[in-house]
Amino acid sequence: MTRAGPEYRWLLPSAVVAPELPGDRSDRGRPRRTVRDWAVDTCAFLCAVLIGMLTADAMSQAADYPEALKAADQLVGVLACCTVWVRRRWPVQLASVLVVVTVFAPVTSGALLVALFSLAVHRPLKPAVAVVGAVAVVSSVLQPVVRPDPHASLLANAVTGTVLVLLVMGWGMLVRARRQLVVALRERAVRAEEEAALRAENAQRLAREAIAREMHDVLAHRLTLLSVHAGALEFRPDAPPAEVARAAGVIRDSAHEALQDLRQIIGVLRSPDEGAEDRPQPTLATLDALVAESREAGMKVTLDSAVGDPGTVPVATGRNAYRIAQEALTNARKHAPGAEVTVTVTGSPGEGLAVEVRNPAPVGEVPRVPGSGQGLIGLTERATLAGGRLAHGPTPGGGFEVRAWLPWPS
Repeated sequence: MTRAGPEYRWLLPSAVVAPELPGDRSDRGRPRRTVRDWAVDTCAFLCAVLIGMLTADAMSQAADYPEALKAADQLVGVLACCTVWVRRRWPVQLASVLVVVTVFAPVTSGALLVALFSLAVHRPLKPAVAVVGAVAVVSSVLQPVVRPDPHASLLANAVTGTVLVLLVMGWGMLVRARRQLVVALRERAVRAEEEAALRAENAQRLAREAIAREMHDVLAHRLTLLSVHAGALEFRPDAPPAEVARAAGVIRDSAHEALQDLRQIIGVLRSPDEGAEDRPQPTLATLDALVAESREAGMKVTLDSAVGDPGTVPVATGRNAYRIAQEALTNARKHAPGAEVTVTVTGSPGEGLAVEVRNPAPVGEVPRVPGSGQGLIGLTERATLAGGRLAHGPTPGGGFEVRAWLPWPS
């Protein structure tokens, strides 16, 4: 990503604060002159010299122009033109000095105009700058009085000097405003790129979290069946053949279903067009099939549903309720094997949909089943994103319960 250089790093706390331009800084840390700076300074020096020479030539035609004054004017004019090279470092001081000198030495008029232009470009319009500009206007009126021009009247010289000072100051402020606009646009472009990158990064993070949550909810149920029944076969190698065959069948079916679910998720990740042949997403109407599957796997599950027609529940709400019940049954199978689990679903349009999964304390020693503990965190995030809430924790008798509420618009 492109970033603005040091000369464009300025703060913009409000719309009325102007950005800092390169010439606004103090001498410390001042950047080195570029080729463009040398070219501009050279042109400014030549303009000051040209105006000074024309003024000196006009003044030399006066009859009462002594040689000593002529030499003094030439010396002062040369020094004034040389000061143009330091106009970037001390614009206020240089303009202040030249404003006074020009009243007595008109040959410094060119250097004064360059200094006023540089002052308007490199310094914001503050009281100091405004005072220098006002003094320059007064100086342009006093100069023809102190050193009259033999070729023009006093009024013409005063009006011409005033107009030149105002034009130069106005031109400088226009250049400064344009530079500020360019800096603001560059900073805004950089900020827009950074915000776009942050939005893209945030969208990718949310997408990864959603994919991880969905994969956990889909595959944890199947893989837990595999782990529980494989562990039962490991700890009971002398089990009856019928029980071994039943456990092997559950393992086979769970592995097949897990592969199907994994293909479904991978298909969605590859291309949206591949989702046409995917199996339908679970809803509240398929909760009976989930309970039946858990019973076939050996769990004792009681379903108490007070929802009249599950088909009237919104699809998203029903899918979230299904995932909550699925994860709660998975946890009960892992941490309370053999305990009877009760799944209660109540609700109506306008009141919301409540899902409660409760199991008593397990009997006997519970085999350790590895887990990351991210399932309940994912359920809490799922319920929160849907506009609902979820709570879970142990019961007084040593069991465990999961309670969730999801919005159901009327």
